[in-house]
Amino acid sequence: MAKAFSRIPMLLLLLVVIATFILPSVPEATGAGSAEIDTADTAWMLTATALVLIMTPGLAFFYGGMVRKKNVLSTMLQSFICMAIVTVLWVVFGFSLAFGESIGGVFGNPLTFFMMKGVIDGAPWPAAPTIPLLLFAMFQLKFAIITPALITGAFAERIRFISYTLFTMLFFVFIYAPLAHATWHPDGLLFNLGVLDFAGGTVVHMSAGWAALASALYLKRRYEVSHAPAHTSYVMLGTGLLWFGWFGFNAGSAMGASPLAVVALATTTTASASAALAWIFFDALRGRKPSAMGTCIGAVVGLVAITPAAGFVTIPHSLAIGVIAAIISNLVVEWRTRTTVDDTLDVFPCHGVGGMVGMLLTGVFASQAINPAIELGNGLIFGEYKLFLVHLAALVGVSIFAFGGSFVLLKLTDLITPLRVSQEEEIIGLDLSQHDERQDYPEPEQVQERQAVFS
Repeated sequence: MAKAFSRIPMLLLLLVVIATFILPSVPEATGAGSAEIDTADTAWMLTATALVLIMTPGLAFFYGGMVRKKNVLSTMLQSFICMAIVTVLWVVFGFSLAFGESIGGVFGNPLTFFMMKGVIDGAPWPAAPTIPLLLFAMFQLKFAIITPALITGAFAERIRFISYTLFTMLFFVFIYAPLAHATWHPDGLLFNLGVLDFAGGTVVHMSAGWAALASALYLKRRYEVSHAPAHTSYVMLGTGLLWFGWFGFNAGSAMGASPLAVVALATTTTASASAALAWIFFDALRGRKPSAMGTCIGAVVGLVAITPAAGFVTIPHSLAIGVIAAIISNLVVEWRTRTTVDDTLDVFPCHGVGGMVGMLLTGVFASQAINPAIELGNGLIFGEYKLFLVHLAALVGVSIFAFGGSFVLLKLTDLITPLRVSQEEEIIGLDLSQHDERQDYPEPEQVQERQAVFS
């Protein structure tokens, strides 16, 4: 049975190759709509697209440095493989699911841009009128790549790799794509309600955060629950790459080299800086020493929280968002450690809660003076409440959808191929048990000793 199942992925990939011969999607006229294309905007968006992609290897280092040595390669690969899986899905039908002709405001027609049909020579996307449609598609692809990678920290050190790849595909199709469509498509359900999500607080971080909580609950605790980071230096490197790439993530979401992109860049770096300080200062209030790990986690929480608000709030308000998000996430991490929930790398407290705080604070601090495209008025701090109430309702709806949907997909994946590694495989380590690879650990004699325990 297992051997038969292992053939399916290769067969599906070969079908995609066959489809490329049948549907090569040759453009009828390259450069369509070139009169509207701005070279400066195109150059910036090419750069931003590359910046967002480097966030996924950055995440691999960020997570890889936090786990135990015997699971570093496996954890990092779970991020890297998303660049392969989601890219192929995106080219075949994923871009269509997210941005194709709307079906009920919830998902796109998978045939609209099937096999990238009409993308090279297509008219620019309405929200990005000065860049080629293909560039818009590639920029959005990078968001789709990193979202399932974020989830991996919750079930690190205990998931079978083949099962993870299947869950990634299901999550992309049934959770990510509908949320992206509903939030960012002009005919999307949340978009038409007036929900603001500048760069993915709802679509990326809330969806990944709730899926992470569902994963931690479904897979239950590890057999060996311990916190022994393999390489804190990896965590610092990963944080640097994430912070660097996040400028493309947020400033790129302005869809051009514009003053709004500058605002998004500024709010991004200030929120992250204030959150990093708030995390270690809040730790100091409880008698803890300032740590590299805490500084890095705080910085990332600030980046998460400012993401939905980056192009809607002022610079001072971005500082407030970073501090508020860091304190709340820190408290949730502390609470989580006192429960039986084994969210290995605290994905839900940092990304899920950080995304929700950012979404709500967007409804508090959003200003039409910063972005005239806001249709529901200013945020709560300016004495207007409509935007905040819409965000509060959307938060509840998205949370139910992302958590409930992810739990169902985990169950479906588990029925097809077991999610959990065995106790023996977990103790040996996923690097060896899942990939037959190792760095400088453990020595063969140590592996034999571990295996002998179960023989």
